[in-house]
Amino acid sequence: MKWAELTAEQLAATDRATPVIMNIGAVEQHGPILPVETDNLIGRMLLNALDDRIGENVLILPQVPICCSSHHMDFVGSLSVRHETLLAYVGDIVESVIQHGYKTIILFNSHGGNLAIGQVILEKLGDRHPDCRLFFFTWWNVALEELQEIQESGPGGVGHACEFETSLIAHFAPRYVDGKEMPKTQIPQTYEWAAADMLNAPHGTFYRNMMHLSNGTGVLGSPEHASADKGRRIADVVVGKLVAMVGDILNGAPS
Repeated sequence: MKWAELTAEQLAATDRATPVIMNIGAVEQHGPILPVETDNLIGRMLLNALDDRIGENVLILPQVPICCSSHHMDFVGSLSVRHETLLAYVGDIVESVIQHGYKTIILFNSHGGNLAIGQVILEKLGDRHPDCRLFFFTWWNVALEELQEIQESGPGGVGHACEFETSLIAHFAPRYVDGKEMPKTQIPQTYEWAAADMLNAPHGTFYRNMMHLSNGTGVLGSPEHASADKGRRIADVVVGKLVAMVGDILNGAPS
């Protein structure tokens, strides 16, 4: 069910135990072939697919499209808000949902720059509302093992405007990538212990903005390994895992 498409009367009639899901995304550069709405498009389409599968059991809030992308601001087209702004804005929306009686809220993230502040939002709201169940999911983490099996590029191949994001856009919105020459692999050089990508966490973090990380290309990873079929496979495993995780939540607290 889409929150914004229902009337107030219809929403009033919904079960307050229904999980309420909100995507937080980004508007930022994605190299020479993907649109600045890439993260939003991916988040929106994955939740649309979830709605198609179990729409009677979830409520999907309007997307928060402009989030934390300050590390992309060297590239024209990127838009960003401060961490403090996102904390307040998303927090206020969730507070509104809670005020209407809903007790289970899932933040569904589709942008790497939201990872840290998303966890802060979760912890602050969780402390404030101990009677609620609050969750933070990021699309590439919910199906980590399955995505590792799909990946064809080597370490560092899935990062930004990469094998995975390009595949998902080729699947969801092929007009953006059809006929365009894929950029070559860009894998940032760093300390061995700081090397990371979507599927592999570092031992320690080292801040560099996207201009520095990507040698000015805006690309991290291996988009030449992308395909629409791979995008379909990625979407299928992510949505399948989301269905299972929401099912666990609907079944109550773990024993």
